[in-house]
Amino acid sequence: MTEARKGMLALIACCTVWGLSPIYYKALAEVPPIEVLSHRTLWSLLFFGIVITLQGRMGEVWHLVRHRFLAVAPAAVAISLNWFGFIFSVQVGHAVEASLGYYIFPLLAVLLGVVAFGERLSLGQGIAVGCATLAVAVLTWGLGVTPWISLFLAGTFASYGVLKKRLSAGPVASVTAEVLVLAPLAAIWLFGIHMGLWSEGARAGGWFGHDWRTSALLAFSGILTGGPLILFSYASRRISLAAVGVTQYLNPTLQFFCAVAIFREPFTRWHMIAFGLIWTAVAIFSAESLRQDRAARRGAARAAASGTAVM
Repeated sequence: MTEARKGMLALIACCTVWGLSPIYYKALAEVPPIEVLSHRTLWSLLFFGIVITLQGRMGEVWHLVRHRFLAVAPAAVAISLNWFGFIFSVQVGHAVEASLGYYIFPLLAVLLGVVAFGERLSLGQGIAVGCATLAVAVLTWGLGVTPWISLFLAGTFASYGVLKKRLSAGPVASVTAEVLVLAPLAAIWLFGIHMGLWSEGARAGGWFGHDWRTSALLAFSGILTGGPLILFSYASRRISLAAVGVTQYLNPTLQFFCAVAIFREPFTRWHMIAFGLIWTAVAIFSAESLRQDRAARRGAARAAASGTAVM
């Protein structure tokens, strides 16, 4: 099996886990989102800490925390907000909006690239962004309310991507640094919950230790967070960025399937029109990404051939 094929299989596995993760968070619907988020942060730190230690890269993590804290902290805030928004949306029955947000995210990331890095939109990318904007407008008009959850998830994740690009660190090491920064806040929150210093809703006390099923699900959040990221890191080193970008749409597609087919969330005609526009935008954006990738490969091949000829 070629390295590219291994990378593609790893990416498909990663996106499948991400796409089906609403089922996991729905199973924790009784646990308040902030408590789930706190457990996810701490168990992720344990998971990543073990992986990073085995790789002998803990020094890289400490370097990021000590010397790049002002870059790590905003990224940590962005990803924690995104995690919280996703958990909340699934638990309260808005997984359809969550999937829409992750469809919109790559298109919004392109716009942020224009603003933050001076990148230029191609015609195809511009059309795709326009279709996504129209989809949000249609949904707002049809339902009488702006899809804030979708925009929140897309905005926080796109912002996270911009902040990560400025950080210039490997995905596993940087995420480890981010959850390390967030861990004290998560620990304080859970300590207060379990000690009865404050309560969430009508129930006093934390959910961990309440029963074996809930405790196991909360502990599993570390593996659910870290495992796919390691697969993604493995895949991104072996296949083209265009292939990564196109395949990642498997994630919101499976989220959409979970919302409509499993959770039976409402899917109105306005949703149908909006998602039709989004899927059109995705098709245009993906085709443009593949075109640019092929053009870049041809350019690299011509440059290599020219260099060989000169030598």
